[in-house]
Amino acid sequence: MQPWKTIESIPTTEGKLELRQRGQSAFLITIGGRVLMSSEAHRSETELAQLACDALAGRARPRVLLGGLGLGYTLRAALDRLPPRAEVTVVDLNAAVIAWCRGPLATLTDDALGDKRVTCVVGDVARVIAAARPGTYDAIIVDLYEGPHQVNNRAYDPLYGHAALARTAAALTPDGVVAIWSEERDEAFEARFAVDFVASSHKAPRGGRKHVVYLGKRALTRGSGGPVWKGRGFGP
Repeated sequence: MQPWKTIESIPTTEGKLELRQRGQSAFLITIGGRVLMSSEAHRSETELAQLACDALAGRARPRVLLGGLGLGYTLRAALDRLPPRAEVTVVDLNAAVIAWCRGPLATLTDDALGDKRVTCVVGDVARVIAAARPGTYDAIIVDLYEGPHQVNNRAYDPLYGHAALARTAAALTPDGVVAIWSEERDEAFEARFAVDFVASSHKAPRGGRKHVVYLGKRALTRGSGGPVWKGRGFGP
């Protein structure tokens, strides 16, 4: 088997952010030596976008916020489900990731960033959500490393805490949708999620490691959400 070749390495506060390649079409993004994402395993990212965008069926010009670009598979899946007049804002912390998706990774997603519906922002998606005017987005999709499992399980987390989820709900249209990827189930987060969102439950398929997609529609009044999420697991 061919070894992985490092294409570019960027220093960050969490360690080196690296793009690696093996052969012609296999890619990894790693940070501090840990694999963030792989071109050989991205089923759950695709399902994340599809679940969110399918809930927007019938809207002629939906506005979608995507937090986290990665290898671009989530964006590609969203674009494949969205209508021609949709507007998608992609937010990523690192400009290098955006450059990679426009460069060596573009072939993986049929140049998703070149789609005229897409606008890229280098920044923190939590801050973008907090700064949004009420009712700005029809859907908010969050596809960040690890997600709201126990490592980030804090009630005051800037993206997954009580106040953060309330800000996410406020940034959505009254019938807006939020979809959040998580590496593992987290019951404390599920309880917080149910305060602001009416959650859908889905049967987990068999086989493979079970990542989780949290999907919810904005609750009409705070505290009227529920049921508590049961979770849908996806292979990686």
